[in-house]
Parts: sequence; C-alpha cells; structure tokens
Amino acid sequence: MIDVYSWPTPNGHKVHIMLEECGLPYRVFPVDIGAGDQFKPEFLAISPNNKIPAIVDSDGPDNKPISLFESGAILVYLAGKSGQFLGDTDREKYQTLQWLMFQMGGFGPMLGQAHHFRIYAPEKIQYAYDRYTNEARRLYGVIDTQLSRTPYLAGEQYTIADMAVFPWARSAANQGINWEEFPHAKRWFDEIAARPAVQRAVQVLADYRKPLTTDTARDALFGNSQYQCKTA
Repeated sequence: MIDVYSWPTPNGHKVHIMLEECGLPYRVFPVDIGAGDQFKPEFLAISPNNKIPAIVDSDGPDNKPISLFESGAILVYLAGKSGQFLGDTDREKYQTLQWLMFQMGGFGPMLGQAHHFRIYAPEKIQYAYDRYTNEARRLYGVIDTQLSRTPYLAGEQYTIADMAVFPWARSAANQGINWEEFPHAKRWFDEIAARPAVQRAVQVLADYRKPLTTDTARDALFGNSQYQCKTA
C-alpha cells in the first residue's frame, strides 16, 4: 500500500493522476498547507523540504518500506514500480525524462511565480507581474511547438511528463494565458482532461481546498513560517 501525503495543488495532482492511471493501491492523507501541516515533525520526517506531496510505500525496493518527496522523483518511482508511462525503450525513457525535467525546472516554478504575482501578491509589482506572465507565455509556446509535432510531450505515448505538466495548465487563465494562442497545447490539454483517471485524480482532496484568505494561510505559504521550520 502506498500512503500519499498531499493537498489538491498541481504538484499533488501529478501524483494523484499517476496513481489513478497505473492502478497501484493507495490511500491519501491530507496535509493542509494553509494551516501549516507541512511543518509538523511527522511530515518533515518524510519531506524535509516541507513541501507536498510525499509518499511512503510499505512495499518498497527489497520488500522494505521507502519514503519519497519531490513530485518528479515520485513519478519516476511509480513508473518504475508499475512498469508504465515512462517509455518502452531507452530513447523513449530519456525523452520522457527530459520533458519531466522541463516541468520540474521551468513550467512549474515559473508558472507558480506568475500565479503568485498575478493573484496572491499583497501589492502589484508590475515588473514581477510582467516578467512571469511573459515567461509563462514563452513556456506555453514551447509545449505548443512540441505538441504540433507529436501527440504527447515525449512523443507518441502518454507518459508521466504529460501528467506532470497537465495540472499546472489547469490554471492557465490565472497565469495570463489565452488558449487561442496555443491550439496544439489546447488539443492536448482537452484530451488529457477527458481521461477518466485524470477526472478521478483531480477530485482527490478537492473538497478540502479553500481560498487562501487568512493571514495564517498566507504566512504558512509565503511568510516567515517557511524559514522558522526545522527538519525533523
């Protein structure tokens, strides 16, 4: 059994999607990042970077439990464990991994900044607003170009790279994106959104999510709490 410590965010949904797609048994434990659950010692013991998601697999390598943090690492682990969605040949696997790294290194962090400065920043800083909005548009252009050539990001097969990018694209409007500018990416997005496993996955913990309107929630996510926490 895989225990998933998560919250209904893009990074959380990456892992929810993979688990629904590959069929491995799992159970979910909510980590309310607005309430500061990510700073609790028991969570830091498996996720020292105080970020969701994290997993504990009771049947890990050599039949021993393993805990993992970082959503990209978790996706690679689940692909290896299930034998699915990474690619069949070495070439396909490397193509999948490069697009997964694209998401981890750029598409997630930069879009997260765009979302923050457009939606959550207490004051509008025009430079930051423009900087990250423009970078978001550039990154959507990268995937649109790729998807004009292939049905999925890594080629002919649906992989963990698509699962990693898709949840971030669900907030395209908040990132300043007009889908009409990126028709190939929109075709891809709509196709993935229609997958039954994806539809189930985005409902995982969905009832728990609430607007980040309190000072406590803002501090837990963006304030001094980030610097005061201690790794277990």
